[in-house]
Amino acid sequence: MVQRQLPNPAELLELMKFKKPELDGRKRRLEGALTINDLRTIAKRRTPKAAFDYTDGSAEGEISLARARQAFEDVEFHPGILRPAPEVDTSVDILGGPSALPFGIAPTGFTRLMQTEGEIAGAGAAAAAGIPFTLSTLGTTSIEGVKAETLRQAQGPRQAQGPVPPRNWFQLYVMRDREISYELTRRAAAAGFDTLHFTVDTPVAGARLRDKRNGFSIPPQLTLGTIINAIPRPWWWFDFLTTPKLEFASLSTTGGTVGELLDAAMDPTISYDDLAVIRSLWPGKIVIKGVQNVEDAVRLKGEGVDGIVLSNHGGRQLDRAPIPFHLLPAVRKAVGDDFTVMMDTGIMNGADIVAAVALGADFTLIGRAYLYGLMAGGRQGVDRTIEILRTEIERTMRLLGVASLAELDPGHVTQLQRLTPIARDAVEAAAR
Repeated sequence: MVQRQLPNPAELLELMKFKKPELDGRKRRLEGALTINDLRTIAKRRTPKAAFDYTDGSAEGEISLARARQAFEDVEFHPGILRPAPEVDTSVDILGGPSALPFGIAPTGFTRLMQTEGEIAGAGAAAAAGIPFTLSTLGTTSIEGVKAETLRQAQGPRQAQGPVPPRNWFQLYVMRDREISYELTRRAAAAGFDTLHFTVDTPVAGARLRDKRNGFSIPPQLTLGTIINAIPRPWWWFDFLTTPKLEFASLSTTGGTVGELLDAAMDPTISYDDLAVIRSLWPGKIVIKGVQNVEDAVRLKGEGVDGIVLSNHGGRQLDRAPIPFHLLPAVRKAVGDDFTVMMDTGIMNGADIVAAVALGADFTLIGRAYLYGLMAGGRQGVDRTIEILRTEIERTMRLLGVASLAELDPGHVTQLQRLTPIARDAVEAAAR
């Protein structure tokens, strides 16, 4: 029988040690966020529907984004045993410079719409962590403003271990008015941005149906619906109404839906001739963002660019576009090991990044994951995003038994395939 006794008061006191309450609401909710999905939940609660849906949504049926995220979930890891990795090195050299982690912040448009700190929060957090920050042509902070914040942050204490100099990259759209693009290229170079992301997957705007259904525009318009939606989110509207006007920092046109703005600005005639002109203007590294097949990757290597980003624009352009993570091994095999291959779309966990590196990615970029943190808590929320991903990367590496990113290889990962292409010859035979 179990022997019972009266509780010992001293032992009871040991059990009754309460955690000191955190009075800072922002800090409390961010500390409670253990995953990027947790940050997404907080962001959705704190952000008006139109702004959240603009960030969270993608094109048409949102199939491309769902498939990209599913592809990472369908990863099987193959850990090695009895391979101690008490310390792991997450640093990487990318495009002529260091990064403390194998990911950087992707370019995102209209960023101050999500939360008023916008690109300043992203650039500051990236500099503090020792990773690159990429400014979009459609950003809401100027090229010079982002560079100033990066330099300011570099002069203070940094989270990253060791001296990792801050880096800024610039993402360029080729506009109908080419002189706008040329001038932005010159300005980014003059400000000391070291890499240009020449974006090729946006000749016209994708059909972002959430935005149309929400009547979303830049700048946001007050309607009965937005007013009702604002009632439980007064902090967002207070920030919006008491800070500088929300507008493009590099463009003068600000009115209309996102699709209308993109269609008015972008040019479907963009070609290799435009790439040649931009290369002649840009003194730093240049990568092509939006590559979606092996043939284009091989041709671009032959054109002498410094690298590519496998991307379907976060699923926001052509729905049912190729999944970058699935495309990665074939591209790496085709271009060899001496060419920089980066990727984005669908990354929600540090394990996703580890899997991408194992299958041949030199680097990855996060977009929505960073914006969820921004909407959840401004600059502190972006810091939390980076910390969550850093922790997940380190833990995954230790569990795999690798001490550095260089030790990762395709043997560590299997891509479990749900979508099996139907052979063309079989289709043709059935049609006969």
